[in-house]
Amino acid sequence: MRSILRLLTWYHGQTLGTRIFTWRNGVKVGEDENGNVYYETRNGKRRWVCYADIPEATMVPPDWHGWLHFTWDQPPTEAPLTHKKWEKPHQVNLTGSNEAYAPAGSMSNVAPKERRDYDAWQPE
Repeated sequence: MRSILRLLTWYHGQTLGTRIFTWRNGVKVGEDENGNVYYETRNGKRRWVCYADIPEATMVPPDWHGWLHFTWDQPPTEAPLTHKKWEKPHQVNLTGSNEAYAPAGSMSNVAPKERRDYDAWQPE
């Protein structure tokens, strides 16, 4: 069932059309640590990613994102980017998960900190 869904719907992976286009025109350029595979056409005018699992744009690391959007010409497999020691590792979008950021006082279970440096306005 999952393989049929992957062929016919874009949100379960590559559609049949994408698979055929990739097979006919794609040249594999590389693969990232998430298992996503990156392709470009033989003339180098189009670039795309085939996701390993759910097609989620935040699953593309910054190094590959720059290559996909023609920010730089060479893929990270040929010219890896140098990262600063203070840079945090790439993180996928956590919205909707238990790890999502929720500031104090939001609709989450985190209670707001008590502040005494101002008096809140109260309507009369």
